[in-house]
Amino acid sequence: MELMTKYQYTYFIHPFIIDGTKYDKYILRLLQDKRCKYKVFEKEKDLDIYNFFLPNIRSFLFPTFELRGGLLKNFNILDNEGKAKIVAKDTVSCFTYDISNNEIISVEDESGIFYKIEEIEIVCFNTGICFFNMKTHLENTNKFTDVLDFNYCFRGINSEFASLKEFENIKIKTDSFNSTKDIVNLINSITGENAKNRKKNKDPNEGILNSQFYTFSYVCVETSNWSEKTNFDNIENDFLRFANVLPSNYNSDFNKANLEHNLHMIEKFKYIRTTISNTASNIMCSGIDIYNYTKLPFEYENQYFYLYILSLYKKIFLMRLNKEFRIYDRIIKLRESFTKFTKDIWNKEVTLDDTGALYYKTINQTLELDELYKEIQNKYEVIYRDLNIEKNNNYYSIIVILLIFSLIFNTINILFLMYLLS
Repeated sequence: MELMTKYQYTYFIHPFIIDGTKYDKYILRLLQDKRCKYKVFEKEKDLDIYNFFLPNIRSFLFPTFELRGGLLKNFNILDNEGKAKIVAKDTVSCFTYDISNNEIISVEDESGIFYKIEEIEIVCFNTGICFFNMKTHLENTNKFTDVLDFNYCFRGINSEFASLKEFENIKIKTDSFNSTKDIVNLINSITGENAKNRKKNKDPNEGILNSQFYTFSYVCVETSNWSEKTNFDNIENDFLRFANVLPSNYNSDFNKANLEHNLHMIEKFKYIRTTISNTASNIMCSGIDIYNYTKLPFEYENQYFYLYILSLYKKIFLMRLNKEFRIYDRIIKLRESFTKFTKDIWNKEVTLDDTGALYYKTINQTLELDELYKEIQNKYEVIYRDLNIEKNNNYYSIIVILLIFSLIFNTINILFLMYLLS
């Protein structure tokens, strides 16, 4: 029996880094862009997010929850320069990008996989680490194989090594963009990235950022494919392709031992499987439970999505800090950044929701954040100890020099007194 979907969507996430000295100007540029809208979270409208996150993390991730009443009114009457000064100081700022006339259009050539871009969001942390997030939905198909092939192909469109020929069977189905190449151009315009510039100038973030999209995907399959009568074992191979973002024609047997190292799975509920790898967070569920295709998709793309973004941020921040430790004369400033990071979000509880807490813990385990944190902590202790030794050595050298000058001065005084007395 062919595996069919009841509902699905995929977010493609592209991290990028804005230099700290240019961050204020970048925020101003977004505010000046007529297609960008500054996103203000409201307690009434975003109550599920507000209640899901604990206060400390909520104030870090969503500072605009506090932008209410008179504060919001005063903010709105400011010009873009005034707004930029406030927004740039916030720990996190969110923007939505308007996709005008994002309507399905008729296409004569019905071959290929058609998709719709439902939403584009830009999330910026004031450390300069930002995320371009794009929500997609497949049109006119409920074949699970199309989801596999689309996710596998589309996640590589922004790679400088990608060939457009690879995406000939993926057709855009909105009148906002004429082709997949137009989407790449949009990403470059928003992020300020350019493949040619990356080749000319050595990228300071090389080895930190992934050239492919991170995928964050939800699929609910038909009850006929997964229920009491149809065991999950029948669709397990398809599920593992989905979890590993592999194409439908991937026929190699899955090595369960390797999967345990590369893929973490949450099986808390009978008809929900959540998997997390280094580059993807994917969830598959069955339509046998109405919650799975009504409430779950909303929770996954709101509460759980921002948990995923927070974890990716932590990873990129620590990797960047680890790389900058090579710059010996910046160790004091790096120590301040590391201390602030530790105080703000490291090892902080994010939610009292049991499933959310388990999901967040699993992401951090998969991304090996504890190991990376300890590595930086150990490096800093060694370097700082060396700096203190060097500082003490310099201090002792100065003391010795002063003692020598003092000895010379006293000797001269004694000789001068002896001369006077004689």
